Amino acid sequence: MRIVFMGTPEFALVCLKALTASHHHVAAVITQPDRSSGRGKKLVFSPVKEFALTADMPLLQPEKIKTAAAITQLEELSADIFVVAAYGQILSERILNMPKYGAINVHASLLPKYRGASPIQQAIVEGEAVTGITIMQMDKGLDTGNMLLKREVPITHHDTGGTLHDKLCDAAPAALLEALELIENGQVTATPQDNNLATYAPLITKDMTRIDWHKSPTQIVNLIRAYNPFPAAFTVLGDHSVKIWQAEVANITHSTNPGKIIKTCPKDGIFVAAKNGAVRIAELTPSGGKKMTAADYIKGRSIT
Repeated sequence: MRIVFMGTPEFALVCLKALTASHHHVAAVITQPDRSSGRGKKLVFSPVKEFALTADMPLLQPEKIKTAAAITQLEELSADIFVVAAYGQILSERILNMPKYGAINVHASLLPKYRGASPIQQAIVEGEAVTGITIMQMDKGLDTGNMLLKREVPITHHDTGGTLHDKLCDAAPAALLEALELIENGQVTATPQDNNLATYAPLITKDMTRIDWHKSPTQIVNLIRAYNPFPAAFTVLGDHSVKIWQAEVANITHSTNPGKIIKTCPKDGIFVAAKNGAVRIAELTPSGGKKMTAADYIKGRSIT
């Protein structure tokens, strides 16, 4: 099939690479405009753009894909299907209806759970034991279209947002190619989503990553796992923000108010009271400092 691919981050890149290695023809790649990053505000290319340039593929970066100029460019590409993976812009109905087979999306959850921008992190926050990839026929709603294919991916107690992202990157290409084969051969079955079971994974904000010590130890540890390596869960110690990278539920009893330090241990780190339990902080980054173990952090510091 003649495909126009739309995507931006690493998750999209693995899907694009799979398409280029298949019998399908990628007529063009569409990705987000270059963004400035870092203190020097240097323009940074998306992973998808880097690959497209290296592979000498036709590349478009419309600031807004809904503009008349962008729509004209899409029409001229005469695609059989649009394949979308973490692109970052909403497609209009006019765009969705352009190709013969419409547009499909590679979504990093088992829909209808975790529609939205952060399905990988939200699955860990909610303590899920399994997530997966859903190949979905796109419609005008936010991840509400009919499901064409689903593949499960387990979540372990040790998974972080980073490791789960990598697992889903491993699963996505095969799921996408299988779905395209079913579409091409007229064998695909479209299953409507049950909106009563739908949940939402919003765009991550800083408020979402602040640890609420009035939650249970398991909820707190899940939050820390979910936002490792980005953007990192944080708490405040004294007047300073501290990023927390690794923590676990602590099997100790106490009568301390949530958010208070129960004890520090030269070998084990920092123990903090939570709701009906405690959390052991194992790795952190102090404000203006570097990542270190909590045990190293407390050396030479008076922490109350």
